[in-house]
Amino acid sequence: MGRVAKAVGDPRGSLPSVFTHAQARQMGISDRVLYRLRDSGAVQPISRGLYRRTDVEIAVELDLLEIAQRAPRATLCLTTALARHGLTDEIPASIDVALPRGQHRPILAAPVTWHLFDQASFDVGRVDAGVDERTAIAVYCPQRSIIDALRLRHREGADLGYIALRRWLGRPGSVPSELLIMARRFPQAEKALREALEILL
Repeated sequence: MGRVAKAVGDPRGSLPSVFTHAQARQMGISDRVLYRLRDSGAVQPISRGLYRRTDVEIAVELDLLEIAQRAPRATLCLTTALARHGLTDEIPASIDVALPRGQHRPILAAPVTWHLFDQASFDVGRVDAGVDERTAIAVYCPQRSIIDALRLRHREGADLGYIALRRWLGRPGSVPSELLIMARRFPQAEKALREALEILL
């Protein structure tokens, strides 16, 4: 790397820890220089057109960075979201990611299971979660994640939503009425949620 750094003044200093090919071009780094940095090991490809600097320690999930870069509307959902909120012990084999129905699903190196959700309710309970200093990915809040698990119980299994609901109810500050208000946006979940609350409360 030393010879390349001297030849080009080590242009990595202007780049974020993880960057796209387009970002490198915007910062004045030509394809030739970028590929020399890659070939020398100064930067490492994560996936097509996405790179990381090897001189910076990265304490983030590279899979999430790739998802956020390739699909800006991507939202962590279902088992993945419940696990992040500590509402399930299940470890998903792939990352559950929701996109609005009709949106392009990019091909990624990261192990992703895509879920297409209705555009009219897509943003309900959607909050930003930081990935690194420049990148964020969305995740559904605990309430929305429980509702999704219940309304999709025929696909995800009935236990996922019920266990998550039980854990959420046991937390200080949980307000069942707020959960019911959000569930009105999802008719498939409201009945199941009411029945579960009657048993658990």
